[in-house]
Amino acid sequence: MFQPVIRPSLSGDACYCWTRKNRSQRKQVSTYLVQQRALSGAEAVNALRPFYFAVHPDFFGQYPREREVNENSLKRLNGYLEHLQKPGSNSVLPMELTFYVRDTKENNQKQSGFRSVTFILHTNDVLSTVMNVLTSCSLPVEHMKEPKEMSKSVHDAGVPFHRPIKWDKSYYTFTGFRDPEQELQQAKKVEHTLHLWLRNCESEATNKHNASLPRREELSRLKKELCQKFLLADIRWQRSWGVAHKCSQLQSLSRLSHQNPEALINLQGHTVVFADHSGMNASGDVMLGTMDVHHQWTKLFQQLPSYQSLWQQTGWLRERISDLLGGSQVIHLEKLGPIQPIAEHYSTLSTFHKSLMSQHLRLHPRSLHGLTMVLENDRSTPSLHEMGHFIIPTSCDHLKLQIFLQKHAFEARKRTLHRNQLQVEEEAVVKLCLQRLSLMGLSKEPGVNSSQMILCCKRLMEEHSPLMQGLHVCVSHFYSVMQDGDLCVPWDWKN
Repeated sequence: MFQPVIRPSLSGDACYCWTRKNRSQRKQVSTYLVQQRALSGAEAVNALRPFYFAVHPDFFGQYPREREVNENSLKRLNGYLEHLQKPGSNSVLPMELTFYVRDTKENNQKQSGFRSVTFILHTNDVLSTVMNVLTSCSLPVEHMKEPKEMSKSVHDAGVPFHRPIKWDKSYYTFTGFRDPEQELQQAKKVEHTLHLWLRNCESEATNKHNASLPRREELSRLKKELCQKFLLADIRWQRSWGVAHKCSQLQSLSRLSHQNPEALINLQGHTVVFADHSGMNASGDVMLGTMDVHHQWTKLFQQLPSYQSLWQQTGWLRERISDLLGGSQVIHLEKLGPIQPIAEHYSTLSTFHKSLMSQHLRLHPRSLHGLTMVLENDRSTPSLHEMGHFIIPTSCDHLKLQIFLQKHAFEARKRTLHRNQLQVEEEAVVKLCLQRLSLMGLSKEPGVNSSQMILCCKRLMEEHSPLMQGLHVCVSHFYSVMQDGDLCVPWDWKN
């Protein structure tokens, strides 16, 4: 945290004062950590991201022994953390763990080797355990402190504020998160017109795209093979990971299917989503945590019948709520918010249904048929979204809710019709743009709506730049050349 600085020119009194200040700083940090011991499982996973990235078995494909050691140690570490999160768990036995930790050179995504690290876990809370793991592997821990608290404590101590953590470039490649430093540099260098930017970046994009073609073919082959073998509805990804990492995730699932094919039988008919955490989401998709190891995936597959039963119960609750609210349907829009686990979605539906049953609403059985609504726990008043769906708090006055729904039903239908028309137009324009510009692919980020996408595609066809031929284009809010050669262009690009 705070390292002593040796200054030979200091007098004895000055050294004594400095030592007291340094001890004070350490005490403030220790006090802060003690006050923040209630770390949840999800927070622990996020805090351990740099560790998972450094030791995950999927990165040791060419080193079977090291991969096996890391996989076994991860199993034991996860068991240790799970035990600490159980109610009434006061202490656990000390545990010795060994990991092979990858080393990466700065500004270079190629692996430069790994080192063996052995340490003993003897902590009795999640936070201390996470700190022990990170420090034992010589990984950064700055992200474990809240900026406001640290800023205040450091300021009071009279030393400069510690700068935010600077992740290795490969961290952003693996997680799919955007590198703020790279985006800042690109923003400074960005040209004011699409044509000039394409002229400067087309060569780089083409080279990256050509280099990624073998990986793209492998990704397509693996996806098709797994979908056909286990009758999967689809395979998707929560984040914008690069093609290489998508391949790595599919290869990991493929290895598991060869080692234990019976484990994947329960996946039949499901959509698999590689996400931050394992489980089932509100849409009924099976989520595979990219930081998890095979035994955790296998455990999830064994629990799928229970998840499926819970999913069926949520369907029943949605039908009952629809009957009580004039035929309107409760939906969950993953694109408009974070992924909601099925258990949380069921709890929300159950709470809302019970509150509706306690009061009798006077809505015609089909007066709201064709309309949709989203339930939110942290909202106090109902509202109507610009896309046409209602946003309803799970706890609200039902008489006011009835009046609101009846009052805004006509406007909701109008907006829903407009949204559907825009979606049809968007699909047609995207298809035409792909053909006219000879693009390999055309997509958009979740933050780009249909109106913006339609306008952008029409303008791209008018511009008809040959510099985009054969490339993948993603409509976004900024200019960027992605690691696999995909071009990100802002929807409102300038001529």
